[in-house]
Amino acid sequence: MCLGVPAKILETGDGTAVVELGGVRREISVMLIDDVSVGEWVIVHAGFAIEKLSEAAAEQTLALFREIAES
Repeated sequence: MCLGVPAKILETGDGTAVVELGGVRREISVMLIDDVSVGEWVIVHAGFAIEKLSEAAAEQTLALFREIAES
């Protein structure tokens, strides 16, 4: 099973970005999507940003993940 998770972009570089995933910072590739900026949310799968999403959608998804983990 594959899972993409929401992450907030903290820094951008040449085709890369540093994101935060549940308090952990990771460097990922952003070469599959256009024009990412610090503060935006993306879905990360296997080290690649595959889609942008709104902050509201990211927070909703993260809340669902927390709910699943608590059950």
